[in-house]
Amino acid sequence: MHAELPDAPVPIGVQWLKVVGPGVIVLGLSLGGGEFLLGPTAFVRYGMSLLWITLVAVFFQTIFNTELMRYTLATGEPVFTGFMRTKPARAFWAWLYVGMYLLQVGWPYSAGLSAGAIFFLATRRIAGPADASTIYQLGVGTFLLCIILLMLGRRIERTLELLNWVMVVCILGGFLALALYFVPAATWAAAGVGFFGFDLPRGRFSFMPANDDFLLLAALAGYSGAGGMVNIALSSWARDKGYGMGQRAGYIPAAVGGHKVNLAHTGFIFTPTAESMRRWRGWWRIVSADQWGVFFAGAMLGMVLPAVLYVTLLPSGSNIQGLGMAAALASAVGTRSGAAAGAVVAMLAAWILFKTQLDIIESMVRSITDIVWTGSRRARALSRGDVRVVYYGALGLVCLWGIIALRLAQPIMLLLLAGNIAGMVFTVASLHLLYLNTRLLPAELRPPMWRRVALVLMSVFYGFFTILSIRALI
Repeated sequence: MHAELPDAPVPIGVQWLKVVGPGVIVLGLSLGGGEFLLGPTAFVRYGMSLLWITLVAVFFQTIFNTELMRYTLATGEPVFTGFMRTKPARAFWAWLYVGMYLLQVGWPYSAGLSAGAIFFLATRRIAGPADASTIYQLGVGTFLLCIILLMLGRRIERTLELLNWVMVVCILGGFLALALYFVPAATWAAAGVGFFGFDLPRGRFSFMPANDDFLLLAALAGYSGAGGMVNIALSSWARDKGYGMGQRAGYIPAAVGGHKVNLAHTGFIFTPTAESMRRWRGWWRIVSADQWGVFFAGAMLGMVLPAVLYVTLLPSGSNIQGLGMAAALASAVGTRSGAAAGAVVAMLAAWILFKTQLDIIESMVRSITDIVWTGSRRARALSRGDVRVVYYGALGLVCLWGIIALRLAQPIMLLLLAGNIAGMVFTVASLHLLYLNTRLLPAELRPPMWRRVALVLMSVFYGFFTILSIRALI
């Protein structure tokens, strides 16, 4: 369907905070997975020379994210809809991506790890195996609170955006203050050269440590930045934000405070005239600020600050995996600077992990909703054109599964699984996105050659770590 591309806003100064948004949601997701958990686990065990993995991964993910948003800017469709337009069949891609979503983030590991931080706040000790039942109950409570929050507001994307702005500012500000207080200059220097694979304490390059834990390293690559399927949900948040042709498509409203919105199940396309291309460049300027200015810069800062704190306060080579993983830093800070300081860190940990679980649930339910809404005429008919029926039906099923899944394994094992699946997703989806943007979009809107090469290299990068992790399991 043809339509005119809306004009892009021209923000000045603090107005930029109003027009960016999808980037801060996906940044909030990244802070609670790779940055706060997997990164410090790897760096404490193997050293900060592994920061090169983060730099490469976040760079590729930023390219990937902007290409996701390219498709949505041009069509108003979430990229899942575009994926289902390609061969071999709509149903094939729908089942594949739903399956990968459930495998990656169908496990409420962040709720379980948040429960560990809450347990530390209440008892002033790190949870052990004997406390598993209490952790489970706290995890279920945390998980259900996420479900309740997703029912409030007018536009779900806007609710997430506001909560993530609060989280990003508080978390990054809090960790920056702690890092400036605790971390010596030598550790800052080790982090700086670690982005290039140099191990400063040993005085040599060390891109891959000896006695590699390939499952951990592959998970670090997958969850540096956001990770896999949750990155792909970015295009849906961009649509709901009203980027480009997304203004023509509608959005997913909340159950409480929202109202019925006619969400288009197919997108639009505009004729690339001189005027529309001027507007396109205006939207691309906003996408670039949202991804490079918010996501890339924030993800790099979000990896470094917890990393230098953990490396400073915990003994080198420590294995901080387990139920008390999120409380390990709080305990170390409390030992160094008193119980009050440890409690502050535990509160930061509980908040960041709770907020990450909220975003994960929403991204999964949103993506399943978009796939069903686009691919099933019957679902649209049964819901009488109200996308909330599909969204909250999927949310109910996710809620039931999450309560069961919290019993199945320790949260850290679920997190490692999720990070590895994320790398597999990137291996496939980067090439699928390249095909989509170079085949279905008008020639004037297609990515330049350097971006096409970057997507291929991204597939190679993540394919390398996927192969390593599979070999480790065989």
